[in-house]
Amino acid sequence: MRVLMVEDTADLAEGVIARLARAGITCDLADCLEAARDFHAVQRYDAVLLDINLPDGSGRSFLRDIRGAGDRTPVLMLTALVSVDDRVSALDLGADDYLVKPFDQRELEARLRALVRRDADQKGDRIVLGPLAYLPAQQAATLAGDRLELTRREATLLEMLLRHPGQDLSKTRLYDGLFGFDDADVGVNAIELYIARLRKKLAGSGVSIITRRGVGYRIALDG
Repeated sequence: MRVLMVEDTADLAEGVIARLARAGITCDLADCLEAARDFHAVQRYDAVLLDINLPDGSGRSFLRDIRGAGDRTPVLMLTALVSVDDRVSALDLGADDYLVKPFDQRELEARLRALVRRDADQKGDRIVLGPLAYLPAQQAATLAGDRLELTRREATLLEMLLRHPGQDLSKTRLYDGLFGFDDADVGVNAIELYIARLRKKLAGSGVSIITRRGVGYRIALDG
């Protein structure tokens, strides 16, 4: 799962990002509306954590813009405003949920997962390739009916491949989906390690990850 957090309070943002990272959730941080728009323009996110009061305007304008463009990414508003009118206004603009500051980070993580799970359920999301089945909402997979043990990043990588069956995905594209903008110390060749791990877990199943040298990787049924 990859999340965009739009929040200008540094200590709050750092705490949330650290907790989400421990849960295997990649989180990019934008500390103003301009940065949020730049991030959103180049990256697809599973959810957005959006503060209302930002240095260069209101988070409501960002929410209004993405909803106006037809983007239905789940949005969890973070606000210090406590009036009913403020909360209703955010929901009317298209927010999916909100949390009033200060909040317990355990509740934020639980609500975030619930939003992503609900979004996947509404889409009827279940990806099947031969004996392999993947449930994005649970980041879980089964192989011939048996649960496939995956780390969070392995699950994210498998989902990206399964969403494009028979299509080549470049190493750079996979890297962008697996690591955040702050993971500058992780090189793009780390993808090779995760591909090798997935191949080992899929060995003998009839599902293969094929390397197209100089092009990328694809997932397909053998034969």
